[in-house]
Amino acid sequence: MTEAGAQLRAAPAPRAEPVPACNDLAVDAISRERLTRDFLAVRAATENLAATLTAEDQNIQSMPGASPVKWHRAHTTWFFETFVLKPHHADWREIDPAWAYLFNSYYNGVGEQYPRPQRGLISRPDVGEVGRYRSAVDQAVVELIESAPIERWQELAAIVRLGLNHEQQHQELIATDLKHGFSQNPLHPAWTDRPAAAEREAAELRWIGFEERIAQIGAFDDGRFCFDNEMPRHREVVESFQLASRPVTCGEYLAFMEDGGYGKADLWLSDGWAWLQETRIDAPLYWQRDDDGRWWQYTLGGLRPVDEDETLAHVSFYEAFAYAQWAGARLPTEAEWEIAAGSATDGNGPFADDGRLHPTAVTEDRNGSPAGMFGNVWEWTASSYAPYPGFQAPRGAVGEYNGKFMANQMVLRGGSCATPKGHVRATYRNFFYPPDRWQFSGIRLARRA
Repeated sequence: MTEAGAQLRAAPAPRAEPVPACNDLAVDAISRERLTRDFLAVRAATENLAATLTAEDQNIQSMPGASPVKWHRAHTTWFFETFVLKPHHADWREIDPAWAYLFNSYYNGVGEQYPRPQRGLISRPDVGEVGRYRSAVDQAVVELIESAPIERWQELAAIVRLGLNHEQQHQELIATDLKHGFSQNPLHPAWTDRPAAAEREAAELRWIGFEERIAQIGAFDDGRFCFDNEMPRHREVVESFQLASRPVTCGEYLAFMEDGGYGKADLWLSDGWAWLQETRIDAPLYWQRDDDGRWWQYTLGGLRPVDEDETLAHVSFYEAFAYAQWAGARLPTEAEWEIAAGSATDGNGPFADDGRLHPTAVTEDRNGSPAGMFGNVWEWTASSYAPYPGFQAPRGAVGEYNGKFMANQMVLRGGSCATPKGHVRATYRNFFYPPDRWQFSGIRLARRA
């Protein structure tokens, strides 16, 4: 096993300036000029991600939970066509009505969907047709933004802004889905430059205390953007707790592995232990050991040795829970995480805009607050993905965006190195199933005060 496979790569994925997608404004304060600018910037960022990928690259689907890059490009375009152009553009005619079946993800209210596990079989329309589809929809949406009557402006601005945030979620999925697909190739192809080794050591882990309180959790209903699952803002009684000053490193997780953590049933949830016996997993996703016992990991820049100071990524909720048990701690609840994130002051990152697309080491927060809360890796919490008290999904097909998934999943917080900068906030709730590992998911420990 060598690093030679990393020579087989496309040109580096372009970096992009952070795109706020109008999230910092109340919907009634969004101007036509600002919405047009952000719409074009977000749409261009997706195309930049695909620019160096071949048609073959764009049609890889390595597992049922991932989707091809071409499909992501088409689906996000279908979203704008379906929820923006059809209801608001009187003269709009679908590019191809059959594509609604191919590129609808899970919106039952607007029609049937092509089977998700088979998206890699959609060789037509090809990447060129999808590009032309995107261009046609882009032009029509910009014309609509510029000409929509004032009495419908807030409704239009709100759905376009939702579409931009939806597309940024798919930009992250493009990176994580492509990484999983490329990892199946024994030549270890690369999409970006190989991530440089950590230029700094991870900070020593400290415990930061937070007093018991009645906390206000969730997003404000003030017109600024949030997803519906972040609301309503509500009160929660949170007992005093301590949170680790940084996320778990690769070196710390190696110690868990070397101590036989994957073989100690008492550390694992029952479902986690059953999953472990079925899969025979004994390391994080993308880790592999050479004949000399040295650990390597696949990155979007090719294969490279595991850096013990870097933040751990690509572990499941089951692995996160077992590690916390082994470390004599636990995972934080999402309310605890949100409280701690409100005190964080460091710059955080990396984010997708930095072009690294790989975690790095986390040093101390300059003010002694929890460090690395945003970017780098999504952090598993102990909280099940459930509605907040009083939650009501919006009416219509858009209401299917989050609410119908509130079962059997766990909440993650904070964003990752593949998340566009400006897309996440302290109240942002991501969610995945306990066995999922292909996202940049890591661990931050908590414990009783």
